[in-house]
Amino acid sequence: MKTRDPFESEILGAYEKGELKSIGRSKAGLETFRDAARATLIKNRRVNIRLSSPDLMDIQTRALEEGVPYQTLIASVLHKFVTGRFIEKPSRLTYRSTGRAIKRPAGLPGPGRADGIAPGNSTRSIATADKL
Repeated sequence: MKTRDPFESEILGAYEKGELKSIGRSKAGLETFRDAARATLIKNRRVNIRLSSPDLMDIQTRALEEGVPYQTLIASVLHKFVTGRFIEKPSRLTYRSTGRAIKRPAGLPGPGRADGIAPGNSTRSIATADKL
């Protein structure tokens, strides 16, 4: 069992001595909390999106890791993002557990190529673009 820190011990002592008093609940305070709860729980819009299979598998894996349904995880991530409270924490799973290649930002060379041209692609279009 976890031991108490001094602050917790102080609070417990005050509680046991009857020194803590409830401040009561005002009707306005309760109504404010009730309205906030209602606004948070209302889900009145449906959205359909297409995801790649590897992304969906990663989302489902992350949801399993977090212990929530994957649709709930997606809604939570979107809500946190739009409210500015999104903080990414690293996954305990291996990076890209689905075995998918890591996406590279546009303009960076591909693996093993200093010029950024994928193997098998012609350089003719680049030479033509240079002449324009």
